[in-house]
Amino acid sequence: MKHRSVLILLVAMLLVACGGSAATTTAGETPATTAGEAPATTAGGTATTAAPEVTTGELIPVRLQLQWVTQAQFAGYFAAIEQGFYTDEGLDVTILEGAVDIVPQQVVAAGGAEFGLAWVPKALVSREEGANLVNIGQVFQRSGTLEVSWADSGITTPEDWEGMRVGTWGFGNEFELTAAFEKFGVTPGEVVQQPFDMSLLLNREIDAAQAMTYNEYAQVLEAVNPDTGELYTPEDLAVIDFNDPAVGTAMLQDAIWADAEWLADNEETASAFLRASFRGWIFCRDNPDDCVQIVLDRGSTLGPSHQAWQMNEINALIWPSPGGIGVMDEALWDQTIEVAVGQGVISADPGAEAYRSDLAAAAVADLEAEGLDVTGESWEKTEVTLNEGGE
Repeated sequence: MKHRSVLILLVAMLLVACGGSAATTTAGETPATTAGEAPATTAGGTATTAAPEVTTGELIPVRLQLQWVTQAQFAGYFAAIEQGFYTDEGLDVTILEGAVDIVPQQVVAAGGAEFGLAWVPKALVSREEGANLVNIGQVFQRSGTLEVSWADSGITTPEDWEGMRVGTWGFGNEFELTAAFEKFGVTPGEVVQQPFDMSLLLNREIDAAQAMTYNEYAQVLEAVNPDTGELYTPEDLAVIDFNDPAVGTAMLQDAIWADAEWLADNEETASAFLRASFRGWIFCRDNPDDCVQIVLDRGSTLGPSHQAWQMNEINALIWPSPGGIGVMDEALWDQTIEVAVGQGVISADPGAEAYRSDLAAAAVADLEAEGLDVTGESWEKTEVTLNEGGE
C-alpha cells in the first residue's frame, strides 16, 4: 500500500537525518525510541530511579514526567502546584521536565515516575512492546496537529498534496499525515524530514509543513513577511486540520499514563492526582493570564506572547470536554486505534485494558459536586496578539 512506502521513506530519512544523534524537538513531539532505550532523567540530567523523599510532613511523594520543557502545554500541572491543589490532596508532586532523549511512558514503565504525559499512539507502541501502561486521564480531547501551506500554494485539501513536497517530523508524529495519504490516495512528490520549526516552509523549500496549533503554527505568525515588513497573518496561510471530519485521521494526544501494577495498589493516590490536576486545568481555563505567568516564572524560554497563544490553543484542545475533563471520548479512542492499526503503528487493538475512565469520572464527579465547571461547554477562545519572535 502507499502508506507503507511512505513509512519506509520516512525511516530512511530518519536514519540519514539523525545519524544516531539526538534531534531537536518541541513540546509533545519527543522522538519515539524502544522501551528501555532512553534513561529517565530530570531536567538537570540526574537519574531518577527512586521516588523523592518526603519533605512536607505526611504528603505522599509522586512524580510527573513531562514530554518537554516548561511551557503552557503543561500549565495545568504547574498551576496545581502553585495553587496548592496537590498539597490539598495530600500529595508532594515533583514535575520532571522532558528532554530529547526522554520518552515519558518509558520513564513510567521503568519506575522513574508515577505518572507520565504521552500521545496515545506512542504510549500504545510502548505498551505493545511490553510496558504495562494504562491511560487514566485523556486530558486533550482532540489533536493539535496541522499541515500548513501558503495560501497561494493551491493546497486546500489532502488531495492537493499530490506531487508536492510535504514535510513531517517523523518520530511517531507522522501517522495522521500518512493515514491521510492512504485515505485520499495521495502520492506526494517528496516526503521531507523537517526540523521542529517552520524554517523550510518560511523559505519555501517545502509546500506543506507539519505544525502544532500551539507551537509551530504560531512561529509562522511571529515571523516578518519580507514583502510587507509586517508579521504574517492567518490569511497568508492554508491549513489542513486532521480533526476536520472531511479529513478524519486525527489521533488522541496528551494523556496521563500510569503503570498498571503500581495503579492497582495506589488508586487513591491516582484519584487524588487526577482531581488536583483537573482542578489545575480548570484554573488555567478561567485564569489563562495567571497560568502564562506561572510558566514564565518557572523559566520558560518561550516569550510571553507565544506562551499566551499556546495557553489559548491548549485550552482549545481540552475544552469543551463533553464527558468531563479527562474522561475518554470512546469514538475518538476508536478512531485513534483504527488509524494506528491501519498505519502499522501497532499490530492490533490493545483492548479495553489500555485505558480506564473510572478514576477520571470519579474525580470529575467530586469537582462537579463542589460547583466547578468540569466540561467547559461555554468556553471560547480569546484573541491573542503575537509579537515578533513570540516576545
